[in-house]
Amino acid sequence: MDKIIPNTGEEKLDQAIKQWLKYDKNPKTSEAVQQLVADGNVEELRVSFGLRMEFGTAGLRAAMGAGTSRMNDLTIIQTTQGFCSYLEKTFPDLKERGVVIGFDARAHPPSGSSSIRFAKLAAAVFISHGVPVYLFSDITPTPFVPYTVTHLSLCAGIMVTASHNPKQDNGYKVYWANGAQIISPHDHGIASAIEENVEPWPQSWDETIIKDSPLLKDPYADINRDYFQDIQKHCFHREINKASKVKFVHTSVHGVGHTFVQSAFKAFDFAPPLAVAEQKDPDPEFSTVKYPNPEEGKGVLTLSFALADKEGAKIVLANDPDADRLAVAEKQDSGEWKVFSGNELGALLGWWIFTCWKEQNTDPCALKDVYMLASTVSSKILRAIALKEGFHFEETLTGFKWMGNRGKQLLDQKKTVLFAFEEAIGYMCSPSVLDKDGVSAAAVTAELSSYLANRNVTLSQQLKAIYEEYGYHITKASYFICHDSKTIKQLFERLRNFEGENTYPRTCGGFEVCGVRDLTTGYDSSQANKKAVLPSSKSSQMITFTFSNGGVATMRTSGTEPKIKYYTELCAPPGNSDPEQLKTELSSLVDAIVEHFFEPQKNSLKPQPE
Repeated sequence: MDKIIPNTGEEKLDQAIKQWLKYDKNPKTSEAVQQLVADGNVEELRVSFGLRMEFGTAGLRAAMGAGTSRMNDLTIIQTTQGFCSYLEKTFPDLKERGVVIGFDARAHPPSGSSSIRFAKLAAAVFISHGVPVYLFSDITPTPFVPYTVTHLSLCAGIMVTASHNPKQDNGYKVYWANGAQIISPHDHGIASAIEENVEPWPQSWDETIIKDSPLLKDPYADINRDYFQDIQKHCFHREINKASKVKFVHTSVHGVGHTFVQSAFKAFDFAPPLAVAEQKDPDPEFSTVKYPNPEEGKGVLTLSFALADKEGAKIVLANDPDADRLAVAEKQDSGEWKVFSGNELGALLGWWIFTCWKEQNTDPCALKDVYMLASTVSSKILRAIALKEGFHFEETLTGFKWMGNRGKQLLDQKKTVLFAFEEAIGYMCSPSVLDKDGVSAAAVTAELSSYLANRNVTLSQQLKAIYEEYGYHITKASYFICHDSKTIKQLFERLRNFEGENTYPRTCGGFEVCGVRDLTTGYDSSQANKKAVLPSSKSSQMITFTFSNGGVATMRTSGTEPKIKYYTELCAPPGNSDPEQLKTELSSLVDAIVEHFFEPQKNSLKPQPE
């Protein structure tokens, strides 16, 4: 197709399209844009070019396709040029140390996009500037990238993945030299550098330069060996594992996890888990599930339950497609399957990892250097365990980027970071990966399950025992879908100006509000100076309400999806608490929050699908 001059009637839009057609060398995306121009499809051109994808601490995540608002060859090149430029200014030894790049199995044939292609283009950008690149030769779990950064002392890491997002999406996740996801100010620095490097460098489109380059290295074999050796430090009951009669079913939900979880089981001396055949191989279409996200619960696990029932297995382990998250389900005596929430599995793993540590470390003085971490929207069960057992618990802002960075600070101070978790089924069971890791978590969970089974105790029974010893922590979390940023802003601004300017609600239905923390504005009513202790950010919405009945509720926007999430918890001290009564009370509180704070009908919010 001959190049067509855009004439949308909007000068800024026309300029963006012209620049795109000048720079883009992918025939599929270039022709798609030219066709939109020829058809006069201004609406779709606005969607494709209205905004550039915003680079943040989560990197990039968007649908694959043509235009500056999408993931495609050109936006990957531009992003990598900016990242490379920023690293060159930050690390004088970048050309000695280099970077690592990994990728999942996502693909989008209409735009010629795929994770492996994006990874190779990113590698070409770095190599064109003389930077060594450790490019995995095959798909890997996301945790392998931060592991490699730390293990090989590299300057940075890139993982091309959209995790559990819908099939049309892809992402570009960035790790810093400390092995944790980037936090401010690096996100702003990289974003500015991208804007300064939008014109492709002379060799950026030349994928062939990586083929025979001495700067290209494949870390796949070494990392596969070393990672599985390292996680064996967290295997404490090898003899029980060898003799275990517990049957496990594992699903990788059409992602990358199958091979690596099999290897993790082998590293812990387990028989291999039974794989869900229909889901064990990578499939960019995610053909057997509506949502490729085990966090969504039983719907994603239907085939796993069927296989488990057929084979007499009592435990199901499910990774999300990039294998950094883990969901766990257990068959109950009633025949029903219980899917543990992220908070429940966090309680089990936290208790287990501390129990194993305590058996190895009999000196009570060692406790003063032991830490566990959780995000502020996750259950406070670790805090309760820490208070009774004498180790340290810290909460961070939402997201593993905060826990990973705080974990590294503590490790540098010679502290022991035993465990970190977030309620979104993310667990850091080993400090050799400063991020959530569903592969090591699967092996640790298997060892916990086998240890308990050896004593005729189920995971559900042990969870009850933990709550009875440390106090019940009843949680309920969900979300609403909202694609309109204006509606989201109005919803939160209403809560900030509830009864006049800068006033928050004092009640919610029949529940009295006794405290408010707003991490968008930095306000915290519980502090003497009214300033929040945790860092605040105007770029996202997050308000936490504390109620006089002991309930806590946080409402926040998602950084990667069009969702307004809520997290609620009711804590009770150890003793004679009635968990059913607590659940009923928490359900009433959630209903009140939904009705009075979210106002779903007025705001046209779609609830979490069943």
